[in-house]
Amino acid sequence: MTSCDKDCDKKRWDSSQLRKYDLGLEPIPRYHYQDPKVDELIKKNQPVLITGSKLVESALQKWSLEYLEKNLGKSGYTVYLSRNHKFKYFDEKKMLTKTNQKGVEFTPISKRVDMKVSDFMKRLKEWKRGEERIYLQQPLNSTVGPSIVEDYMKFDWPFVTSKKTKHNWGELTSNVLFISMEGNVTPCHYDEQQNLFAQIHGYKRCILFSPDQFEYLYPHPVYHPHDRQSMVDFERPDYARFPKFRNVRGVETVIEPGDVLYIPKYWWHHVESLMRGGPTITVNFWYKGGPTTLEYPLMDHQKVSIMRNVEKMLLEVLQDPKEVGPLLRSMVIGRYTEQ
Repeated sequence: MTSCDKDCDKKRWDSSQLRKYDLGLEPIPRYHYQDPKVDELIKKNQPVLITGSKLVESALQKWSLEYLEKNLGKSGYTVYLSRNHKFKYFDEKKMLTKTNQKGVEFTPISKRVDMKVSDFMKRLKEWKRGEERIYLQQPLNSTVGPSIVEDYMKFDWPFVTSKKTKHNWGELTSNVLFISMEGNVTPCHYDEQQNLFAQIHGYKRCILFSPDQFEYLYPHPVYHPHDRQSMVDFERPDYARFPKFRNVRGVETVIEPGDVLYIPKYWWHHVESLMRGGPTITVNFWYKGGPTTLEYPLMDHQKVSIMRNVEKMLLEVLQDPKEVGPLLRSMVIGRYTEQ
């Protein structure tokens, strides 16, 4: 059993608001921020849902859609448009043209645009079925209005700084503001940074998988624009192409306003704003992983990091993505495979 604050069992959503997947899932441990088990799990690079903290209390008190529309500022913000409910990240630097014979043809299902907050909010409020879905994903920086800066400065920075110091993380790299339509999905992927994911408005379901599930989730190659993304469509998995996906096992939770989810580096995460739950507002805190010392046996996230670096190195040497797979197979088959 996990300990939690007195309100953690009051359910403000129901299972009909969750998308259906054929996955083996267990609950993510949920602890009050003062419980020592929080730091025990973080130390082990294990996810934990942290309740009762005041990390984004200043935003919880103010950041309605109306307040953000009025106070975020008039500069352009990063908004993604999608033909469906999926917003799968893509690296624009890795989008190769048809004339590049070494690359891959790629057409993203979403597109990135700059949009004024007022235009985004108008589309959010007036959206009708059949129109493109929208998702604002904007780093909090000097472009935001003074009221937002003031709220930001009132975040509980001693709380996150204590986690950074205690667990030897690197520096804070960014805070990203996410404003999502209900039902939007960020498909399964992993990041190479430590992540504190703080919910401000609405509810999000987060499904996480340990780095040791790497082979079951079939990531795109490192040169692909969807690098660090799973190739498997959770809603319609192709078991002929991805047979090991049947064996994947993960953990899940639904985060509510005031909750902070610790997503360890290299942990896969699939995030959805609940259906029929209204828009959601989230801010994350990305920290560098800090110095790494290899100890044996290797930790799962270290294995993933090494595999990625080997793949990148081979691509730099060979210059042709099509040559990487055959070379790796010829190195392994018959020498490092079981007979």
